Amino acid sequence: MGYYIDLSAISIDSYKAKLESSDLLPSRMILKEKLDERFNYFKSMGISNVQELQQTLKKKGKLAELSKVNCLSEDFLVILLRELNSIHPKPNKIKEFVGILSDTVSKLEKIGIKDTLGLFDKVITPKSRKELANKAGIADLEIMELAKLTDLSRIKWVGAMFARVLFESGFDTVEKVSKANHEDLYKRITQLNKERNLYKGNIGINDMKLCINAAREVPLEIEY
Repeated sequence: MGYYIDLSAISIDSYKAKLESSDLLPSRMILKEKLDERFNYFKSMGISNVQELQQTLKKKGKLAELSKVNCLSEDFLVILLRELNSIHPKPNKIKEFVGILSDTVSKLEKIGIKDTLGLFDKVITPKSRKELANKAGIADLEIMELAKLTDLSRIKWVGAMFARVLFESGFDTVEKVSKANHEDLYKRITQLNKERNLYKGNIGINDMKLCINAAREVPLEIEY
């Protein structure tokens, strides 16, 4: 399927059901309100999948126009668009990964690879990883590390630093995160940070639930 989830394959009805059952951030709980009425209205517009919904909301002036509909509101539409956009997280830049040598970053940039989106197709299979290692002059082990960091970067909300945290915690692929117990993941990450001070701020146990649920939506594309 590729680096990103195929939005055209997610029907309006299935996305509505997902919102209804999801543990959303407090700032996005408005998305659970009037679900049937709001999504029936989108369907009456001829919108059948998430890609069409996102494209509609992105049109110039469309949010203002739709906010005049009785069952909709500007706050709801703005947050809905943010939630839809977050399904496709911004690729992480290779140079932002802690632990990746600057020489490795330079070698990848010379062949046109600057972020995880550009790297993805080059690390999907053992054969493609070997070809990249030979072409760029990078050790096989480091290519594998980059493959796993790229895999983790496909999970919603996982930036370069948190991808490294997951990797170092032993949850180094989308599949491992998707199968994790949120309490175990929380304990491992919290303990690791105490030992190595990888990040500042707090990551809560509910954040781990959200991360695991997000990982379960990501197709397992990279072969290990």
